[in-house]
Amino acid sequence: MRRELHPEAIHMTTSPEVLRDNLKELYSKHTVGDVSERVFQGEVAELTVALYRAVIQRSLEADERILAEHHTISSHFRLTQSILREPEQNATSLFLTDRRLLRLRSKVMPGQPPTADCRDETVVDGIPLDHINGLFPERQFRMGEALVGAAVFLFAVFFFPWLAITGPVLIGLGILGILHSILLPTRWFEARSAGGSSVHDPITIFSPGKKSARVLARSIKERINRA
Repeated sequence: MRRELHPEAIHMTTSPEVLRDNLKELYSKHTVGDVSERVFQGEVAELTVALYRAVIQRSLEADERILAEHHTISSHFRLTQSILREPEQNATSLFLTDRRLLRLRSKVMPGQPPTADCRDETVVDGIPLDHINGLFPERQFRMGEALVGAAVFLFAVFFFPWLAITGPVLIGLGILGILHSILLPTRWFEARSAGGSSVHDPITIFSPGKKSARVLARSIKERINRA
């Protein structure tokens, strides 16, 4: 599952230390019930984006500025862990400056406030704009969704004599799951390095249909054409 974090989080302090303290305090208030779940989720997203931005800003040169940014977070269940356990999430924040495309990757641990440092395995890397070959569209069939759809379909067919009403419904759901995984694959853009960069794998722009992703992709293309 992949979703977009708030692309336009409110501008807060640029001090990572202060933002870490704010997140820690927010988690404490949520634990004792002083903050509702809806408010908690919204403020965590805003503070986390602000923290990632603050970490990136500390790595910028004096006259370097951020032009666009895009934030996504993904999660998946592992076969080796209990389905009752909330999985860790992988956050990716992309920042385009007038010189580089920077990427911050971090793990969001269940029940723990983000810290954007070694405690949550945060890594920052990037590609200079003049080292980017271009943006390449990619797609991938949703194999997990297809396998689930196939499993539901086979289950319904095998037990059809014992399933009076739910049998046809499950067959239909299984077919829809398979078709959805094939007809609506996962799409993304890859910014590939031409060499001379610390990035060994392409920088991926997920959720290409989101406004922040479109703005980021358009800005990258404009900057590449100028280089």
